[in-house]
Amino acid sequence: MAQQHDRILILDFGSQVTQLIARRLREAGVYCEIWPFNGAPEERVRGFAPRGVILSGGPASTTEDASPRVPDHVFTLGVPVLGICYGQQAMCLQLGGTVEGHEHREFGRAYVEVQEDSALTQGVWAKGAREQVWMSHGDRVTALPPGFRTVATSEGAPFAITADEARRFYGVQFHPEVVHTPHGAALLRNFAHAICGCTGDWTMAAYRAEMVGRIRALVGGGRVVCGLSGGVDSSVAAVLIHEAIGDQLTCIYVDHGLMRANESAQVVSTFRDRFNIRLVHRDASELFLGQLSGVTDPEVKRKTIGRLFIEVFEEEQARLGGADFLAQGTLYPDVIESVSATGGPSVTIKSHHNVGGLPEGMRMRLVEPLRELFKDEVRELGRELGIPEEIVGRHPFPGPGLAIRIPGEVTREKADLLRRVDSIFLEEIRAAGLYDAIWQAFAVLLPVRTVGVMGDGRTYDQACALRAVTSTDGMTAEFYPFDMGFLGRVANRIVNEVRGINRVTYDITSKPPGTIEWE
Repeated sequence: MAQQHDRILILDFGSQVTQLIARRLREAGVYCEIWPFNGAPEERVRGFAPRGVILSGGPASTTEDASPRVPDHVFTLGVPVLGICYGQQAMCLQLGGTVEGHEHREFGRAYVEVQEDSALTQGVWAKGAREQVWMSHGDRVTALPPGFRTVATSEGAPFAITADEARRFYGVQFHPEVVHTPHGAALLRNFAHAICGCTGDWTMAAYRAEMVGRIRALVGGGRVVCGLSGGVDSSVAAVLIHEAIGDQLTCIYVDHGLMRANESAQVVSTFRDRFNIRLVHRDASELFLGQLSGVTDPEVKRKTIGRLFIEVFEEEQARLGGADFLAQGTLYPDVIESVSATGGPSVTIKSHHNVGGLPEGMRMRLVEPLRELFKDEVRELGRELGIPEEIVGRHPFPGPGLAIRIPGEVTREKADLLRRVDSIFLEEIRAAGLYDAIWQAFAVLLPVRTVGVMGDGRTYDQACALRAVTSTDGMTAEFYPFDMGFLGRVANRIVNEVRGINRVTYDITSKPPGTIEWE
């Protein structure tokens, strides 16, 4: 599909915010892909035919012999190149400049002094301006390669912005992709549009039309099954595929009994009634809760739920007489994160929250219509397809559902208790007009009992924790700063309306060091 659009290639050197570069470009209407720096041989790059190349930041030091290098052919493609942080240092070093470690490091907010005009800063920063940026570096460029000039400086970086206008090579020591550089998105837009000549033709309306054609060509007269969870990704994938092939698609919704209040009924009603999609609804709650009886280890809980999901899904698929294709809601971050920038293994914090996995020996081919999209683009596509906002705008919900919000053993009674608490919390968030300002909000049923007083009697009931965070991608998160009046109102409702809860706490842990979910 990218062949139909102007595109930019991002080479990843291991920065934790490389995905944000792609997000900023997509927001500017420009298609882009992220490849590991060592996964970009010349033939592949030329075949991709990028209008420009961006070199990301990274944790290494160019002063070390074994540090990553930019493939030499990038500088002979004849297209603009933008180096960010480590990318600037690697570019300057390889083209004849000098990079050194320095005792004056810059981490966090900094200010650049714009010394000269350039195509990169045109219309964004004027000569003589002092502008806020976000820095994260120890090394710095200390001598420019031939052909480069200084555009801006900072206290810790004498070459904070550099430019070789003849070759259209640019470098910035700061990170324009993060929100802490207020005009960073505009600088990236300048690079993509003004310097690379991209037209900004990457839209969800175009993606929808093109993907419908691709799905039809791929599937032909075959049958497709889709595991529908009710979440944003599988919902958008299902509606898009249905638009392409109609009744050749059948969705299977496996209800494990661990969904939020009224969620299963909403999923069934939306897809059967509104979109007229063939839907198999399997209530397997007794099976799941039975197998979870006595299980307390969170990893075992996730794996048990994943295994059962596959088993039930395959049973229902067999009843349908089989299928030729399996539809999945794979997103672009899933694709990116499956390849390490340095080729090494990543540390596993916990198994992924998505339920299930591909059965061994599966003979079906995959249909993954969202694998080129970020989460915000999936939501935009969902709105383009007419999916209700209560689904498109829904907070992320883990595949194992409430099971990982009930530390310890999971029972139907505990799930019902947590559902009531969670429902009140979300109801109050919506009533306060805060739902869209929060990335994720939920309640956790704590495995402790506390003493309380209700009326003239003593209680010894369970405690719960409330969790709400803000985030852009789920990789990092900050707790949402509710005012105490709001939290007091929610706690009062929960204690009064949910019999069995007598204490409410609010989790103010950020990620890192914590995770968003509790298990």
